[in-house]
Amino acid sequence: MAATGVGAGDLINASLAGSDLGLVILWAAWVGALLKWLLNEGIARWQLATGTTVMEGWKDRIGVFVCWLFLIYLLLWTLFVAGTIMKACGVAGQALAGQGSTFFWGAFHSLLGICLVWIGGFAVFEKAMSACIGVMFCTVTLSAFKVGVSLDGTFWSGLFVPRIPDGGLNWTLGVLGGVGGTVTLLSYGYWIRDQNRAGRRGLKACWLDLGLGYAMTAIFGMAMLVIGSKLELSGKGSGVALEISSLLSESLSPLVGTVFLLGFWAAVFSSLLGVWQGVPYLFADFRRTLKGEASVQADLESSTDYRGYLLFLGLSPLAIQGLSLKKIALVYAVLGSLFMPFLAATLLYLNSYCLRDNEDFRNPWWINAGLVGTLLFFSYQGYSEFGS
Repeated sequence: MAATGVGAGDLINASLAGSDLGLVILWAAWVGALLKWLLNEGIARWQLATGTTVMEGWKDRIGVFVCWLFLIYLLLWTLFVAGTIMKACGVAGQALAGQGSTFFWGAFHSLLGICLVWIGGFAVFEKAMSACIGVMFCTVTLSAFKVGVSLDGTFWSGLFVPRIPDGGLNWTLGVLGGVGGTVTLLSYGYWIRDQNRAGRRGLKACWLDLGLGYAMTAIFGMAMLVIGSKLELSGKGSGVALEISSLLSESLSPLVGTVFLLGFWAAVFSSLLGVWQGVPYLFADFRRTLKGEASVQADLESSTDYRGYLLFLGLSPLAIQGLSLKKIALVYAVLGSLFMPFLAATLLYLNSYCLRDNEDFRNPWWINAGLVGTLLFFSYQGYSEFGS
């Protein structure tokens, strides 16, 4: 979850926020990770309590129309996010190799991801993700350490005192809402099923690995804020990563610039792998749920629906690599601002009301309080998105 949820967008937004606002919004990185922990915990709680996925919960407890609305969102999300990830991998690949076009390297990474998921299955995917998260975490935190930060009052105030400076609302919302992924949160339910988790013991294991994963996510976000706070950045898109690498090479050493670039590559490629492996589960589960088939893993990973969507996910964005994604980005931003509060609201309903007679799994008061706070935050973020 940590490797999938941290991609080019989080890296770029956090670094630009740090460059513009400094360390005053360090708190936004760990608070944002906490919000995503609450949502992921809710997904795991429902599945372990009922043996059914959130998709089935939507259909059985709310209505099948929710699944159809989600499918529309998923198709738009696929085009925009897969295209963006592919472009970011192209930028990273070209920068590291020093030759070739961004289109070539983007297509190469996409096809490599398809092969790893199709042939290797979950076991290979898990090992590849572990390697990528290790490289990503170590290289970016090392770059932040080399940049240097004083552990003074400004640092501790930015870390623990929630403040939004004048003109910094959009950056703060971006760091809070962006860290840790969006629709990819739903992939977690299928991954814990691949690891055969069940019962309260399985839920406690989820608390642990989500805690560790989102702690790494928070530290990664704070490291990018620290790096950005020491640099004057002016770029946009994936080019920001190259600008950071160039500035680190000039101000510190070429080695530090290369190390950071390697971390950027690990971030975007691990995000690609996570999306390529996890998102096809959602389409396959949508199809299975509408057919009314039993909620068993049913070997979704080898199903025609799963593999067909994997090919759509990995190949369709190639057609728009040379086009502007402005209109698709606008639609995605609007739908994305609706999805997160919807997920928080449905998890409140499913895990509080629908599990009210299940003492082992119904939400405790502190989880409900956290989900209410999460719902309010993402609703406000959505309102801000529409308002802008």
